[in-house]
Amino acid sequence: MTPTGFAVSLNSIRACFDGAIPAMMATCNAEGTPNVAYLSQVYYVDERHVALSFQFFNTTRRNILANPFGTVLVMHPHTGAFYRLQLRYLRTETSGPLFEGMKAQLAGIASHSGMAGVFRLQGSDVYEVQALDSLQGAHLPEPPPRPGVLSGLRQFAQRVSGCTATDELLQAALDALSDHFDVQHAMVLMLDASNERLYTVASCGYARSGVGSEIEIGHGVIGVAARECAPVRISHMTNAASYSHAMRASMLALEPGLMPDTDIPYPGLAEPHSQLAAPIVSAGRVLGVLFVESPQDMRFGFEDEDALVAMASHLGTGLDLLQAAAEPAAPPIEERAPAPPAPTPATAGAALLVRHYGANDSVFVDENYLIKGVAGAILWKLLREYTQDGRCEFNNRELRLDPALRLPDVADNLEARLVLLQRRLAEGHTGIRLEKTGRGRFRLCVEQPLRLAEIGA
Repeated sequence: MTPTGFAVSLNSIRACFDGAIPAMMATCNAEGTPNVAYLSQVYYVDERHVALSFQFFNTTRRNILANPFGTVLVMHPHTGAFYRLQLRYLRTETSGPLFEGMKAQLAGIASHSGMAGVFRLQGSDVYEVQALDSLQGAHLPEPPPRPGVLSGLRQFAQRVSGCTATDELLQAALDALSDHFDVQHAMVLMLDASNERLYTVASCGYARSGVGSEIEIGHGVIGVAARECAPVRISHMTNAASYSHAMRASMLALEPGLMPDTDIPYPGLAEPHSQLAAPIVSAGRVLGVLFVESPQDMRFGFEDEDALVAMASHLGTGLDLLQAAAEPAAPPIEERAPAPPAPTPATAGAALLVRHYGANDSVFVDENYLIKGVAGAILWKLLREYTQDGRCEFNNRELRLDPALRLPDVADNLEARLVLLQRRLAEGHTGIRLEKTGRGRFRLCVEQPLRLAEIGA
């Protein structure tokens, strides 16, 4: 329903607030002297309110504090139609969901443009929209309506409810984006809070999977979405993002000239025109980020943002539930079956050299970098016990209780780390693989002899 006094509804022109075409605002000071300026953000709040970004104490800001009325002109990015909003300033918010949402959006744009230290949001200025009308003039027809978003969300929810493993859940999310939302490029990243990084665990649509590639918290739309726990959407042309993911400095300092390259190439588009990232949240904790992008301008609108946030919420709940389900209680001692006889380690073929660098738990197979961090520490534990005792069968519970792995006390994402390790081993064609054998249990399979080398501590 269009509010009384409005020629069109505010909701119907939400595309005008995506930032593809800067809005203009006219204000007057107490003496009536006019001023016109461009705006960084016009943010939809509800059918009667918008928020404007307060970044600098400039002429517009001074005028509004002295005379709380202003006029904003926005353009529809698809039709070229102009709309005029008559506004009255109400208040400035410096915390809460509205402020955090605007802050995340502005930070995502600033991170791409190299202006992260300049584009700092000081507050969200909330305005009442007193009148809204469209200006006369020629414009293009409205684009055809998109397929029903709710139907796609329903299909995704049904897929999620049937998942019984973390890797299955991750694939269900990517399949739903492709099948029901026509998203061709997407990835799921999980949070490593102790190292303030996100690591890729699943992706689709790219020439390489990028599993294991890392992004710093606060870097680009992905890192900002995780840091601010808010969705970030950029719908217009941006410069190619420069993602530097792997940390080399610490190991270079410890082993000068010895440290090999540990950077797994980031799989993203070289020149994305549209990007959208939604934090994966469960019980108030950020677990990771669900990310989509496109080479097309204006590919993702506010409905896509709503849908991706809903999907990310389902994904977060599913990840938490599956992690809990993968942790079977230890049976009483009298009920435990006797341990199976240790298998004979592989003896055929040349020995495979596996090196472990203790500085950051990075693991190399022959000369090729494989994995690092907690996943690297897990692999090294498995390989040591295999070579020393011939052991192949393991379970999640013992990993979680092993203090040497330094898993965080809360949200350790062990299941996701094992999925990451399993996929990196498969992609590297190492002759080493992990096989799931039951709830919270897996087997280490080795096809040739191993020679382990510990470097550093």
